[in-house]
Amino acid sequence: MRGSPLVAFIVMLAVALVGAPSAAAQTTGGASYESAKEREAREAKRQRLRLVEGPKATILPNGLAAAPTGAPPQVLAAINAANKIIGKPYRYGGGHAKVEDSGYDCSGTISYALIGARLLKAPLDSSSFMRWGKAGAGEWITVYTNPGHAFVVIAGLRLDTSAAGDPGGRKGPRWRPALRSTRRFTARHPAGL
Repeated sequence: MRGSPLVAFIVMLAVALVGAPSAAAQTTGGASYESAKEREAREAKRQRLRLVEGPKATILPNGLAAAPTGAPPQVLAAINAANKIIGKPYRYGGGHAKVEDSGYDCSGTISYALIGARLLKAPLDSSSFMRWGKAGAGEWITVYTNPGHAFVVIAGLRLDTSAAGDPGGRKGPRWRPALRSTRRFTARHPAGL
């Protein structure tokens, strides 16, 4: 039985290699590595899960929004970013001192969505939004603002902290099915959108 120790060694080595995690796929701490292409594919797949046919976004039963299939990438990103804070409480000044916050005010909510879409670098207050972007309504994104309040319409849905026009009467960052009056608001939009 001269070959027995060699056979046993080969079997143990094979078992060890099959059962061991790949060094290329995992770190010792358990975090996995992925290429930029794999990460983009994963993110695109995640975004596709929240797409609907038609020209406008839709509010899903869970209160999140599904973007329309033909929306530009910035619109998809803004909707996905806003979905992360839906249901958080209203908090005056929320989202300004830090982007990731426990609650958001009106302009903090808009800022969060626009930062997520890389259309804004830092949070703005409602008065500052009066000078942001281009004048007038946009095709995909329009910020309605005045010195006291602001909300945004993205792909036909209103993202607002005010319960105005919301059948549920809930406050805080939420997608709202009905547009409120835009009288006494200045309309602004990001260039090209």
